Amino acid sequence: MQIGPGVDVVSADGERVGKLEHVLVDEQAAIFDGVVIDVARGPGGHRLVDAPEVLEFRERAVLLALPAAVVDELPTPSANPAVVQHGGAEDFESELVQKLRRAWDLISGRY
Repeated sequence: MQIGPGVDVVSADGERVGKLEHVLVDEQAAIFDGVVIDVARGPGGHRLVDAPEVLEFRERAVLLALPAAVVDELPTPSANPAVVQHGGAEDFESELVQKLRRAWDLISGRY
């Protein structure tokens, strides 16, 4: 189902707690990660609702598995964490092991 920003977000106890801002999904891997909502109560702002706390999507609303009282306590969304890149075994070898490996590669004709 296609659902867009601006639809109501309703708590488990039936209270409208905000509007849908963004659905977090990795379409290539078909993974639903949660939603970002713009809360209408308390200090306002955006809140992150993890996938297990999203009960269902309806045509005109997103239903949460959370009561309205805890919505203000949800975390605020932040930028994606840094990506850690792994280049292989050389990232975990000491400098001495790397030197010995290069020497062996030269002696054995690999280089």
